[in-house]
Amino acid sequence: MNKTAALLALATGLLIAPSAFAAPTKMCIFDIAGRNGPAFNQARDYAVAAKEWGADIELQAYVDERLVAEDFKTGKCDAVAISALRGRQFNQFVGSIDSIGAVPTYKHLQAIIDLTNNPKLAPKMTQGHFEVVGILPIGAAYVMVNDRSINSVEKAAGKKIAVLDYDKSQAKMVQQLGAQPVSSEVINFGSKFNNGQVDIIAAPAIAYQPLELYKGIGQKGGIYRFSLVQLTANLIIRKDKFPEGFGAKSRVWVSKQFDRAVKLVDIAEKAVPAAAWLDIPPADHAKYEVLMREARIQMTKEGFYDAEMTKLLKKIRCKFDAGLGECADKNES
Repeated sequence: MNKTAALLALATGLLIAPSAFAAPTKMCIFDIAGRNGPAFNQARDYAVAAKEWGADIELQAYVDERLVAEDFKTGKCDAVAISALRGRQFNQFVGSIDSIGAVPTYKHLQAIIDLTNNPKLAPKMTQGHFEVVGILPIGAAYVMVNDRSINSVEKAAGKKIAVLDYDKSQAKMVQQLGAQPVSSEVINFGSKFNNGQVDIIAAPAIAYQPLELYKGIGQKGGIYRFSLVQLTANLIIRKDKFPEGFGAKSRVWVSKQFDRAVKLVDIAEKAVPAAAWLDIPPADHAKYEVLMREARIQMTKEGFYDAEMTKLLKKIRCKFDAGLGECADKNES
């Protein structure tokens, strides 16, 4: 091949496959179990799919979510997989999906995720330099107690409850219950529960085994089968590090992994011993739903949650059950 032909072949290759010459983008994955965890395993499949959208992704596992967020903020990571609670600082609209009591079931969560794939909402997926390119379920957050005699809001008064220090809404809600918030991090709230520094935590079943929460529950405690929040994970990118149109393609692909993620949650919930689960009397369900709704409305007014998202979530709840009392009033609408 002569020099002219070689240059032509190189130019043609650059036009056909520009991503082959692009530097890898770094995606940082928060997974309590590190490289052996379910989040990191899903991320491997995501990286393979992303090649078709023009991105060469290099994965790195983190066991400390605080560090993931800091490295993303400072540009050490081009993309992250973190909880929506932590991701709210990068996109309040999407982060507000995890507002208290707003998403009762997986069918509600699936509906809002499908809605975020609508091109009309694409602008809401971006906030500043950051774009949410995927939302997946982590599972319901359940109240876990070290003493099952703590079986009502009234009996939670005076108790110590772990709250995530970066989510100020949690501390505010705990104070409204007359309980004592104890500032914690994802990396240490489990150990605080296990060694008796706090009496109550809220966590998904996927944390039960990795964080050894059965130690905190012991023989006297338990897990109340009542969902406070449907927790989600967010994939977030720095837009300038990815090809044009990457976000929309990514969101569609990730939404198709919904059932796979739910199966992982189901496996984790079934792995919790039956004796650990506690039921709340049906009469108390309605009372707690009202308390959560009042807290959500107040938190939205104070700017913790995005008002447009809470409005959409109300529409979805009323779509599935038009007989809900909230559907007749003007709050959250």
